[in-house]
Amino acid sequence: MVAPSRKSYVHGCSTVPLLFETVGDRLRSAVDQVPDKEFLIFKREGIRKTYSQVATDAENLACGLLHLGLKKGDRIGIWGPNTYEWTTTQFASALAGMVLVNINPSYQSEELRYAIEKVGIRALITPPGFKKSNYYQSIKDILPEVTLKEPGKSGITSRNFTCFQHLIMFDEEDKIYPGAWKYTDVMKMGTEEDRHHLSKIERETQPDDSLNIQYTSGTTGQPKGATLTHHNVLNNAFFVGLRAGYSEKKTIICIPNPLYHCFGCVMGVLAALTHLQTCVFPAPSFDALAALQAIHEEKCTALYGTPTMFIDMINHPEYANYNYDSIRSGFIAGAPCPITLCRRLVQDMHMTDMQVCYGTTETSPVSFMSTRDDPPEQRIKSVGHIMDHLEAAIVDKRNCIVPRGVKGEVIVRGYSVMRCYWNSEEQTKKEITQDRWYHTGDIAVMHDNGTISIVGRSKDMIVRGGENIYPTEVEQFLFKHQSVEDVHIVGVPDERFGEVVCAWVRLHESAEGKTTEEDIKAWCKGKIAHFKIPRYILFKKEYEFPLTVTGKVKKFEIREMSKIELGLQQVVSHFSEL
Repeated sequence: MVAPSRKSYVHGCSTVPLLFETVGDRLRSAVDQVPDKEFLIFKREGIRKTYSQVATDAENLACGLLHLGLKKGDRIGIWGPNTYEWTTTQFASALAGMVLVNINPSYQSEELRYAIEKVGIRALITPPGFKKSNYYQSIKDILPEVTLKEPGKSGITSRNFTCFQHLIMFDEEDKIYPGAWKYTDVMKMGTEEDRHHLSKIERETQPDDSLNIQYTSGTTGQPKGATLTHHNVLNNAFFVGLRAGYSEKKTIICIPNPLYHCFGCVMGVLAALTHLQTCVFPAPSFDALAALQAIHEEKCTALYGTPTMFIDMINHPEYANYNYDSIRSGFIAGAPCPITLCRRLVQDMHMTDMQVCYGTTETSPVSFMSTRDDPPEQRIKSVGHIMDHLEAAIVDKRNCIVPRGVKGEVIVRGYSVMRCYWNSEEQTKKEITQDRWYHTGDIAVMHDNGTISIVGRSKDMIVRGGENIYPTEVEQFLFKHQSVEDVHIVGVPDERFGEVVCAWVRLHESAEGKTTEEDIKAWCKGKIAHFKIPRYILFKKEYEFPLTVTGKVKKFEIREMSKIELGLQQVVSHFSEL
C-alpha cells in the first residue's frame, strides 16, 4: 500500500468529465430541456422569467447590439445593481461572442474612467443611477461629449475614450438622456439579418474564448482585469453546483450577493443554469429583510451570503416573523467568518448542508469547497477540499512545496485559472508561472486530509464584508488630497464587516490642526467607492510610523498598533475571501 503524500499538494481526481461548451450552448440546451421552468426571479421588480423567456430576451439584446455595429470580441460594460437587465446582458454578450465587463455599482467617476480605458469598453449598459449614485452624471463627468448627441443617435466620439461608442440606459419613465440609447429600443432593433449573423457567431464562438472581465484591485494601486473564458466559469459553476447537490433535487437559490462578483454571476446564475435550477434575487442590493422575505415567500432551499450578510439577516428585528424550514444548504464565503456564526446558521437557519468556499476571481472563482459528507463542525474548520480537476499546493518563498502542516502560499493550477489580466502581460507573468500555477497570495496550512485553512494573506488586501480593497489603491487616491503628506492603509477588525479601512495620515505642516478626519472623509465621497473610504483616520507624526532598517513602513505593526489604539478585537475566522 502506498503511503499518503506528506507534501502540501492535492489533485481533484474526478470521474465526471469537464464540460466543453460555451455559455450560449448551455443556455440553448437548458431551453430544450426545461423551457417553461422558472429560471430567474427578481422580487423587488416583480419579474419572473422562464428559461425560454431569458433566452429570447438575451437573443433580442444580442441582435440589438450587433445592429449597433458591435462585433464579436468587443467589450461590453455592465454597471449597476442586481436587475433582470444585468442577467440579460450577461447572456446576450455570451451569445454574441462579446466580453462582458463587470463594473462595481459603487464605483464613482474616476474608477469608471479607469475601467473604460483599461479594457477599451465599446458600449456601456447602465441604469441612470442607483441609491445615492448618479450614473449618468458620472458618465458626463468623464465623457462630456455624450451630451452633444441627441437621444437615440448612434456613435459617441471622444478624444479620451477612442474605443467607446454607445451608451445604453435602462428606461426610467420615458426620461430622455442625451447621447444614450434606450435599452428597450435596443432590444427591438434586431433584424432578420442580425439574427442570421448571431447564429453564425454562436457557431464560431469557442469555449476557450474570453467571456468576462472582472476587476480585482491591484497591488500596483490600480484594478486588474481578470479575463475569464467560457470554459473557466461554466465548469466552475457546474462543479460547484454538483458538490452542492443541485443535480439531485429541486433547488431554489436565494442570492442577495451582487451580480458583478463571481459569487453572484457564476456560483449563482451559472450554477443554476448548468443544473437547471432557479435563482431568486431579493433586491437590487443587499437588504436583510428582503432576503428573509424571499426565503419565506419563494421557499428557497439554498442561501448565499458573506458573513456580514448572514449576521445582518439573523440579527434583524423581524427575523422571527418568517419561516426558514425550506432552507437546507447554502454557501458562506467572501470574507473571514466567525465560527460562532457558522454554528448559528446550522442551528437557527437549518443550513445543515452549509458549505464553505474559498477562491479568487482569478480562479473563476472556487478552488476549495467543503463537502456535505463532512460533519458541519468539521466543515467550518477549514475551507474544504480541492475542487474536481484542479491542483493546489502550498509553497514557500522559493516556490518549493512545503510539508503538510507548514504555512505557505496557496497556488492553484487547472481549468479554472484565468486566461490573463487584460492588456497586462507583465502583471499576468507575475501572478501565473510559465507552468500555469496561479499565485493566490493567501497563506494557508494543508491538513492531513488535504483540506486547507487560510491563516493570512501575503498581500495586504483588506476584505470588507466581501469587498476586496487593496491599500495601495486607496493610498494613491488619498495622496491627491492637498493636506496629505504621507498615508498608509491597513485593515482593522470589525464585528459586522470582518475588516474595515484604517488610514494613518501625516499632514503637511500647514494643514496640521486644520484638516480633520471628517474633512478627508467628505473629500473622498463621490470620488471612490464608499467601502474604500477609511472608517478610521489616525493623524500621526513622522516619527510615529514604525520602520524597518531599510526605511520601509511596517504595516503589520501599524495594524496591531491601530487595533490597540482603537480598542478593537480580532475577528476569529477559519477562511478567506472569494
